Amino acid sequence: MRWLLALVLMLCGSAAVADTFRFTAIPDEDQSRLVERFSKVADYLSDRLGVDVEYVPVTSYGAAVTAFRNDQVQLAWFGGLSGVQARQLVPGSQAIAQGKEDAAFVSYFIANTATGIEPEQDELPASVRGHSFTFGAKTSTSGRLMPEHFIRQRFDSAPEAVFSRVGFSGDHTRTIALVESGTYDIGAVNFTVWQAAVEDGRVDTDKVEVIWKSPSYPDYQWTLRGDADERYGEGFTHKVQQALLDMTDPELLQSFPRSGFIPASNDDYGPIESVGKSIGLLR
Repeated sequence: MRWLLALVLMLCGSAAVADTFRFTAIPDEDQSRLVERFSKVADYLSDRLGVDVEYVPVTSYGAAVTAFRNDQVQLAWFGGLSGVQARQLVPGSQAIAQGKEDAAFVSYFIANTATGIEPEQDELPASVRGHSFTFGAKTSTSGRLMPEHFIRQRFDSAPEAVFSRVGFSGDHTRTIALVESGTYDIGAVNFTVWQAAVEDGRVDTDKVEVIWKSPSYPDYQWTLRGDADERYGEGFTHKVQQALLDMTDPELLQSFPRSGFIPASNDDYGPIESVGKSIGLLR
């Protein structure tokens, strides 16, 4: 009887693990900050959904997409490009919510003030030519995809033909630090990360400033695997979406940072897919 009891307990434990609902987020900022903040989001979702919820940190944008593809996570806070990539790899997956700011997102081009580049409103300053430049992560929408698109539009050339040196910092926080230190003259960043860093006093605006604000485009979104209802029960997709739309706690929203969430659909990201294909980042 003891072995039977042990077997029952083992099977129950396995079921509990299988029922855990896991999510991740692209690492667009310092990882330690993300773990602290998204762990609280996990607690909120667990209360709302009635299942165990776990935040799974990843080391790169590509790792977030891989975790989603391999069903290591069922929900992810993706950027525009990484979300399109994930949904291509997992048919039936849905974009279910985006930040209120994400329907009309923008990138900031920032420059070390020692360059003498004067900010412009209408277009990226011609004087950026010949300077060093860093993107964020290679598959970042706001730190690479759309900035490269705007650079090509402005100069009718690839970034490597415009700048003296082109690099990839890995995340937006790192981009700001590299430009502020003068390691790179110019960089492209997510505007919400820039604004949060300025508000927190983590940027010396005497050393680095915004020189151009891009046109708007759709960006971050929550994407859920298409088998969520089958795995967690009928109506679970709607429950997840509603929990995200109902998130109003300022502390939780600061994790993103967003002022709130609104519904989203896969069709909203058609422009991202088109740009990704045009510059060779999507098939």
